[in-house]
Amino acid sequence: MDVEKAQVYYRDVLGCKIEWIYPGNEIGAVSNGEMAIYFRKRAQPFEPAVNWIFAHDVDAAYKALVKAGAAIVETIENKPWGHRQFTIKDLDGNIFYIHQDLPKN
Repeated sequence: MDVEKAQVYYRDVLGCKIEWIYPGNEIGAVSNGEMAIYFRKRAQPFEPAVNWIFAHDVDAAYKALVKAGAAIVETIENKPWGHRQFTIKDLDGNIFYIHQDLPKN
C-alpha cells in the first residue's frame, strides 16, 4: 500500500480530508466527518480489509461516489437482511459495504 497514493484517492474520489502523513510516508490518515481511516505502508501480498459504513442517505452517497468515479463492485439494492446497500473497492482492494437500514414494516 502506498500511503500517499491512498490518501489522494480517498480525498479525490471518496470525499475525505487528508489529516496527516508521517515523515517517510509510511503512516497517514484521512477523515470524513466523524470517521477516520489510518493507513500504513505494506507490501503485497496482503489480505484486503472489509469495512461496513452506515450512511444516513445511502442513495445520495451512491450517486456521489458513482459521479466521483469510485470503483462500484456491487450496485445499490435492498438486501434481504434489512439494508439498502452498495459496495465499493479502493485502489488496494479493500472493500466497503455502504448501507442504510431499511424501514421495518
